[in-house]
Amino acid sequence: MAFTLRQLQFFIAAAEAGSVTGAARALSISQSSVTEAIRALEDDLGVTLFDRMARGLEITHKGSAFLRHARQILADVATARSAFRDEEETARGRLSLGVTSLVAGYVLSDILSRFRRAHPQVDLNVTEDNGDYLQHLLIGGELDVAVLLTSSVKDRMALHVETLLVSPYRLWLPLGHPLAQQEAIALEDVAGQPLIQLMVDEIEESTRRLTAALPVKPEIAFRTRSVEAVRSLVATGAGLAILPSLVYRPWSLEGDRIEIRDVSGDLPSVQVGLAWRRGAPLSGPAHNFVRSAQSAIASR
Repeated sequence: MAFTLRQLQFFIAAAEAGSVTGAARALSISQSSVTEAIRALEDDLGVTLFDRMARGLEITHKGSAFLRHARQILADVATARSAFRDEEETARGRLSLGVTSLVAGYVLSDILSRFRRAHPQVDLNVTEDNGDYLQHLLIGGELDVAVLLTSSVKDRMALHVETLLVSPYRLWLPLGHPLAQQEAIALEDVAGQPLIQLMVDEIEESTRRLTAALPVKPEIAFRTRSVEAVRSLVATGAGLAILPSLVYRPWSLEGDRIEIRDVSGDLPSVQVGLAWRRGAPLSGPAHNFVRSAQSAIASR
């Protein structure tokens, strides 16, 4: 039996989340649905896509190779769906786009580049603000589409939400830190360490909930709204950080190395995607932007 697009979507979500639980949470479906989809996909391909570990899933070499094909297949399907739309109708027009600051810095550029190349005559207006305000603008009809952290969208009855990317949290350390030498790092190992806290979007609240569960509360050495400041402070040994891998870069602006490690335990993940008003048909430019976003993130 040939595999389905839904199985590919579930497989990609599991690969990005690193666990069945994380994939099910990102897709808002049951864990059994994810498990069955992966098993059926492995049976169809005749290969093992994941090694089942005690703390989640570890993608195999063949699974990693197939992941590239799966992403390309979904990107091609998205392109094919939009290929037969009336080009004259969608070539022009206006698009009011919303974006949160974190997403603007790490996701939006690829999407906009793809969209502008395909639709250069669309008049684009971009509003950057926090997620709550963008949701308000979407519901009020002042924005066509928003690119934001879909894990923080509150009013699911009023908004259609499509998650495109799941980014798990990781531990950031300076080069040579003792924890980086451990074969496995538990969340409890971070207790008592100074932490650098990023005060952006939902990350602040997620980090607070995470550290509140520790038996020994970490010392918050610095709070900042700048990811670059976090990088510099971690790299120079001022503290550690627990942040989504989406915003990780291996070097600070000063050229100091930053290492990243997995942490065992129930760490959250950040979900990035699109939202638009439920029940309102997308305009031609908005529909094309959605397709551009799907293709851009699928090819990451």
